[in-house]
Order: sequence, then structure tokens, then C-alpha cells
Amino acid sequence: MKSERGLGFIALIFSVLVISAFVAFSIYLIRLDNIVREKFEGQRWDIPAKVFARPMDLYINAPVSQTDFQEELKLLGYNASDSYTKSGSYVTSGSTMYVHTRGFDFGDRVEPEQILKVNFGADQITELSATKPSTSGIARLEPMLIGGIYPQHNEDRVLIKLNKVPKPLIEALIATEDRNFYHHHGVSPRGIARAIVSNVTGGKRQGGSTLTQQLVKNFYLSPERTIKRKANEAFMALLIELHYGKDEILEAYLNEVNLGQNGNYSINGYGLASQFYFGLPLPELNIAQQAYLVGLVQGPTLYNPWRNPEGAKKRRDVVLHNMLVMGFLSQAQYETETARPLNVITKPTLGPARFPDFLDIVRRQLRTEYQEEDMTNQGLRIFTTLDPLAQTRIQSSFKSTVDGLTKANPKRLKDLQGAVLVTNPENGELVAALGSTQDFTGFNRAIDAKRQVGSLLKPIIYLSAIESNRYTLASPIPDSEVSIQSDGKTWTPKNYSGREHGVVPMSQALAQSYNLATVRLAQEFGLSTFINQLKKFGVTSDIPSYPSIYLGAVNMSPMEVMSIYGNFASGGVKHPTTAIRSVVDSNGRSLDRYSLSLQSTINPSSAYILNNGLQQVMTSGTGQAAYNTFPRSLGLAGKSGTTNDTRDSWFAGYSGNYLTVVWLGLDDNKVTGLTGSSGALPVWINVMKNLRQKPVALTQPNDVLWQWIDRSTGHLSAQGCEGAMYIPLTRHAMPNQATACGITEHAPQKHTVDSEEPKDPFNDNSSSGYIQESDSSYDNSSSGETRILSSGSYSE
Repeated sequence: MKSERGLGFIALIFSVLVISAFVAFSIYLIRLDNIVREKFEGQRWDIPAKVFARPMDLYINAPVSQTDFQEELKLLGYNASDSYTKSGSYVTSGSTMYVHTRGFDFGDRVEPEQILKVNFGADQITELSATKPSTSGIARLEPMLIGGIYPQHNEDRVLIKLNKVPKPLIEALIATEDRNFYHHHGVSPRGIARAIVSNVTGGKRQGGSTLTQQLVKNFYLSPERTIKRKANEAFMALLIELHYGKDEILEAYLNEVNLGQNGNYSINGYGLASQFYFGLPLPELNIAQQAYLVGLVQGPTLYNPWRNPEGAKKRRDVVLHNMLVMGFLSQAQYETETARPLNVITKPTLGPARFPDFLDIVRRQLRTEYQEEDMTNQGLRIFTTLDPLAQTRIQSSFKSTVDGLTKANPKRLKDLQGAVLVTNPENGELVAALGSTQDFTGFNRAIDAKRQVGSLLKPIIYLSAIESNRYTLASPIPDSEVSIQSDGKTWTPKNYSGREHGVVPMSQALAQSYNLATVRLAQEFGLSTFINQLKKFGVTSDIPSYPSIYLGAVNMSPMEVMSIYGNFASGGVKHPTTAIRSVVDSNGRSLDRYSLSLQSTINPSSAYILNNGLQQVMTSGTGQAAYNTFPRSLGLAGKSGTTNDTRDSWFAGYSGNYLTVVWLGLDDNKVTGLTGSSGALPVWINVMKNLRQKPVALTQPNDVLWQWIDRSTGHLSAQGCEGAMYIPLTRHAMPNQATACGITEHAPQKHTVDSEEPKDPFNDNSSSGYIQESDSSYDNSSSGETRILSSGSYSE
């Protein structure tokens, strides 16, 4: 009886233990199942935001030369070929090119993969035809990937869909890693047993894991080698196979598997690995290249093609042999593919951003709109304003010019630094940016360097004079000694040359950058007017309230200078400088489109007249070296800037479609010996030479007239009169006096001022230049007796 009770108690205990074990095992499986499903059905990966340059738009009469087009294709990794049957290839036949494009999803539209026929002539596209219809008549190349914004765990990947993966790659993977993939339920009992024995005995690690187990290991588990981890791996593999189809599992594996390391960033998935090792999209790889990527699964470090090319090729050939054994390759194909070299690129195309200074500006702009986690794990696509052709050419010319300046004075300029910004004045889009003469360190001088700007601010003073309608470009200004009391101290500025120039026309004072004339003029309008103008034009730095700021004794970044001159180049409109056009999420939805935003800051008439003054800087002033380099018809405008003891060298100037700001200096603020004209201007010239320029073509407002004005008195004159200069001015600023020489032309019996037709000599084909003068001397003597005119008509 006691023995029966004992057996019953043991049976009860056993039953409780079995039930408890079953419950515990069920809880364990439920927990694993929740982990599996949450990851597999949620956001599987943190996808870094990808940043793209502007796409090249192709259409008839587009200003794209054949050279530009070929260079763009090269930047995108297209290959010249004798056929265009494969995407990413092109054929050149004289002035005609055939291109097999890759296609691209822009979010608001999908550019199809297609074949384009493009004819070129006179540096533009003369004919364009395509294999896919287009209602817009525009075809786009895919934009260049310029960088990414990565998650904290430093993983990177390019997601690919299974239907976009080449069939040979899948066959190579099955033949090498899991020949029974389509028949098992997630685990290989033989492989598990081999791994357990290996771990227990401490022997060499054995293979045998299925693709599903490998996915689990990469997706969910740590790399530790324990029986517990292996058990978790097996059960999770079974659960994945229970819930999901083979194609879903395979697609996840293709995007998850680790295939290399690029500095601090891991290369995950075949989409990114294809770009990393071969610089090509996955569909454009040949069979041997696909086989190599499959071979990397067993050891990306071991089979690194740059460190161990022999081992890498042997491993690739093993994969090709597996394909032969499985019947995926014929003997002839096998022999062809094994005969190929590895053909990896010289160095990885990924890693540090190709244009880090520009990318840094993009990141800073994004931070004002998005949380950091949105940028690092949501798979955003950011389409920027960067022109990769302009950027690469500018980088090259910038470096060569700075190297030349350094070689001329290696002791003083061995650490010469600089920054270049280029925008489109019509919309404020940033075309190119450089923040260093050396490798990017995180300190972006285009934004972070706050340096004194010197004479760059003088045009603001002359603008105030023009806006007052009391001055014209011909108004006489005394360039003579001046002293100003400020905070109990006396400030006595000097000209750069150290000498005075007497009474000069306002345009000459601006063109030659005379300090004394500028300060005298500035005093008439006061510090508050000057400071308010700076703020209106986009300056955000602190502006001290002492008179030396008239001559640029204020610290600003190149980006702030760009903001100021954008107002001049646009004809009086402020466009916020932007590096981003649109942001698209991982599903192709457009989140933000950075539309055109503008603010009127200068009366168009005043802007038009100031522009003429800045053109005179180029024709006869401190920017004359540029005027001698470019065609006169461009009507370039700009201003140099030099600070005390030549510590900083600046130049800001524009054509009709490009505004460029250049700064040169030393980080320790020591003397460079470079003026704006001898340092920054040569850089500016070489930058602008790499861009296709359009003429400055500001619209002449109705209340602006062109008149002959006497340079010594500022009174009305006439063509042929001594000292007469032909300038634009507003009706409100029209002088009511005339010189004796000019009085005949302005007599009432001939015509009135109102009958004078507006005429811009720059836009008049018959004109010989921007400024027409009756002689070439700057004689301050009066050209005869002055007569007073009244009522808009002239009488003696």
C-alpha cells in the first residue's frame, strides 16, 4: 500500500515536472515567437538616410555638352561599351550617344530604365529620343549618391527586392551555402549535431547552418558560441519557416548578411556590397562578380580582395565550381567565368562622403526639420541641389590655385586654408561648397569660420546713398582724411595705399575701394542704418556698434557673405540659401519639398544701379583681373575684401546664374600677405571658369534712366563733353543743374528729361562697354560753367 502511494507520488511529481517543463518550454517558444514576429514584421533594419546630388535633366536645347554628359556618366559609374544591351552602359558614335539608363524612383515620379539616343551640337543637346514615352519631353539620369547619415550602430545597406536580384547570385548562394534550402524547414539536423560536437569538444568551428539559421544569427542573436545560442537559433529558424515563405526569408537574408567592413561601417546585404566592391548596382555584375560576393559569406576579412587577392579569387572559383556541380553553369560558362580577373575597384566607393563639406551643410539644414533618429533609421532619401560636375571641377581648380599661391610663399602660406560657396542667385540653391583646402575634419569653414570681411561690406554703404536719391554713381565724394569719435576714442582710418585721392565720383570710390570716401559717406547715414541693412540681408552674427564696421571690422562666415551678395545678384530679392530640394520616405512619399521662398529687400531701381557700380569694380577696379579673363558680354559684378595686415582675403561676385564667394586665410589668423585681389580673386576666377556662365541681365526698372553726368560736379552733361560719364540713375535723383557743355543738349527746345529713353549700354549691342566716358582721365576740374535747370527742362 505504501509502495503504491509512493509510486503515485512519484508519478504526480513526474507529471508536475513534465507539465512544468511543457509550460516553460511553451513560454520559451512563445517568447521566441514574439521576438521573431516583432522583428520580421516590423521595421527590420535601421536604414540610413541617403543623400543624392541633383539629377541631370536631358531635353532638346538643354545646355549640356557632350563632354559634360560623358563626365556625368563616369561619375555615375556607367561604362563605355560597344553595345548598350545592359543598363549602366553607353556607346559613343561621333556626336551621338546611346545610353542604357538604370532608372530611378524619385518619389513623385519614377524614371524608367530605358535607352536614350542623344545628339550634341554647339555645347547643347540637339536631339533626344527614348524607348519609353514621356509627356514632359524630359529624361533624367539617376542622381549621384553623395553620402549617407548613418545609425549609431554603424550599419549600412541598400535594400533590394528579390525580383531585382540576378538569378545567378541566388543559384550561387544555394549551391554554396544551403543546397537543400527549398526543402528543409529551417534546420539541418546534421549541421546542428556537428556544431554541438564542435562547441563541446572545443574543436574548430564547423559549418552546416542553413540560410534561415544564418539569418537568425545575424538578425536576432549574438555571435557567442554556446549550446544555448545554437538551440535558440534552431527554434527561431523553425518559427520563421512556420510563419513566412521561402522567398521572404531569402530576401531578408540577402539584405541582412554581413559582407565586409568599411572603416567604422559594416557592409550589410548584397545591394551595398555590389557598390562597395565593384562600384556597380547588383544587376550589372557578371556571374564571376556575383560568385565572389557569395564567397564572402564565409569570411569577409579572410577574403578581402585588396589584402588577399589570391585567396579571394580561389574562394570565388570554389563558388563557381559549386554552381557547375549543381548544374547552374555549363562547363563552357564555368571556364569563362573562372578566367576572369576579380575586377574589384581600386578602392571602395563608399565610406567617407565624396563631398563632405556639402554633406555637412545638408545635415545641418536637416536638423532644423527632423529628429536625428528619423535621419538615421527611416530610410529617407534626400535630394539636394549639388551639381556634381561643378563640385568636382571646383575642387580641382581650388586645390591647384591654392597650391600655386602656397608655392609662391611656402614659409608663410604652407597652412593656407579657404572656403568656396557657389549658389544660383535666381533661387538660392547651393551648387557647390568647399570648407577646407585639406581633408574634412568636421570644421566646415564655409559655415564655421567667422572672420573679418573687410571691404566686402562697402557696397551696402553705397546702396544707402543710392536709395536716398541724393547720390548717383557720379556724385563727387571727398576721399580725404576723416576722424571719428567713438566711446571716448578717436578712429582715424587710412586708405590701403596710404594716400588720399581728393574728390572722386562715387563709382570710382566703390570700384577702387577707397576707405576714406566710404567712411565719409557712411557717416551721413549712420551706424544704425548700416547695421539694419546687414540684418535685413541675412547676417545673423553679432554686429558691434562702432564705426570701424564700415570697413568690415566684423566677423562673418562665408555663408553670411553669400547671403548678403545674394540680394545684389538677384536684383533686390533675398532667397534663403538651401542645399535641399526634397525629402522622400522609404515608401516614396514626399515629406517636404523645399519650395522657392523669397523676400524683397532692395528697391529694384536701387539694386539695378548698385549692380552697375559692382560691374565697374570688375571693369576698372579691384576685380579687373576677372574682367580681363571673361568675355565683356557677361557683365560680371563683384567686390574684393582685404582685412588689416592682409590676414583675410575675400572675393564675392556673380554672373547671371552663379554667385561665388571665396575666403582665404590661416586658421591662426596670422598675416597671409594676400589681398582680396591677389588671393581670393584668382581662386574666384578659376572657379567661375569651370562653370558655364550666363550674362548678368537685371531688368531695367521704368524709373531708371541712363544719362551723361559730369564726374567732377555730379551735374548733367552730354556725350563728348570733357569728364562726362554715362550712368544709370533714377528720375528722383536727376540733377537739376547742367554743365556749360551739357546745357545745349538739355535745353527745353530740344527735349525734356522725361523724353530721354532708358538705355543700358551693357545690353545695347552697339555699346562698347558698361560705362561710357568722353575721356579716360579722372580730372577733378570742372568742365565749364554750371547752369541751373528747373521744372524738368533746361534753360540757360
